[in-house]
Amino acid sequence: MPNRSRTSDALKAQVAARVDAEQAALFELSARIHAHPELCFTEHRAAGWLTDYLESRGFAVQRGAYGLPTAFAARLGSGRPRLAVLCEYDALPGIGHGCGHNVIAAAGAGAGVALSAVVGETGGSIVVLGTPAEEGGGGKIAMAREGAFDEIDAAMMIHPASVDLIGMNVLALTTVEVEYRGRAAHAAAAPHAGINALDGMVTAYQAIAQLRQHIRTTERVHGIITDGGQAPNIVPERAAGLFLIRAITAKRLAKLKQRVDGCFHAGALASGAECEVRTVGEEYSDMWTNQPFAAAYLANLEQLGRHVVDLPADQISGSTDMGNISKLLPAIHPMIGIAPPRVALHTQEFAQWASSADSQRGVLDGAKAMAMTGVDVLCTPELLDAMRAAFQADAARA
Repeated sequence: MPNRSRTSDALKAQVAARVDAEQAALFELSARIHAHPELCFTEHRAAGWLTDYLESRGFAVQRGAYGLPTAFAARLGSGRPRLAVLCEYDALPGIGHGCGHNVIAAAGAGAGVALSAVVGETGGSIVVLGTPAEEGGGGKIAMAREGAFDEIDAAMMIHPASVDLIGMNVLALTTVEVEYRGRAAHAAAAPHAGINALDGMVTAYQAIAQLRQHIRTTERVHGIITDGGQAPNIVPERAAGLFLIRAITAKRLAKLKQRVDGCFHAGALASGAECEVRTVGEEYSDMWTNQPFAAAYLANLEQLGRHVVDLPADQISGSTDMGNISKLLPAIHPMIGIAPPRVALHTQEFAQWASSADSQRGVLDGAKAMAMTGVDVLCTPELLDAMRAAFQADAARA
């Protein structure tokens, strides 16, 4: 009877070696995506480079998958368990890859290719999913509606950061657009004839600023005024804003959204303008980090010489549509350090680190840690059972 521990160790050594063998290709993928940033749902070059790479390594590739032109699914192996490794590759307006999605893409592709070297021995299937538009578009949510995760047993991805974390404190998120409609008038000759839509917007903005004093430390409201009128001598007949509302759970988010909605309508009442509030795009969920899955990843990451730090519960990292996937099946979203501590995501500085030698190490270590964890999932039925039990326990507590 084979020694499972020894077999697992040998398979992990093999996938790590395969990542090293793919180093040049993975670095090129990361660098090319970084040098050609594409915004959500327009990531045609990045998706093309990734699918070409995976196809050249033996994967059966479906381009334009699940109704999204820049999504893809690359499959290898057969049967269950079926493990998904997720790639993100969209950039941010104005600052390019200030969230380091080029690192996510290359590491995800590398993990998939590494696992392709052993899946014939382990059994099961590997699916590398290209998930566009994480930065506000909710690509994973749209893909899930089209069945992308229906036959998946577990899903994982890594995200670059300034430290190594087993997961980030993910907030549920909704995006709302508010529009005020008033009546134009000459601001000097007949101001009394006008209804100032901008006054409604500014009143709401100030009300939200006051609301922030009385919300939880795990809640956020932030936004911009996108239209404040056309000329200073015309009473603005239209004003608009775009706001993000976040909370620690979907239930808390729904309550906070009601309070913000009250601020918007207070602006309408004060100014006399009409007000319309619209939800924009997908609503992001909080994240269930699957603890047995995360523990396996942590053990493998530590074998690579990395050590995670503990993130205080009240230290918020942001929001991700991976949270929605974590409500469908066991999932993890660890963070891998590629920059000095306190270098913030979504900045020009982080974008520079996302093309550094440290980012290359993040690509390799991220790919290896995920591939080694994939070996655990494919080879250890007890782990998969524990992951499923933990998922069901999270669902029962929700």
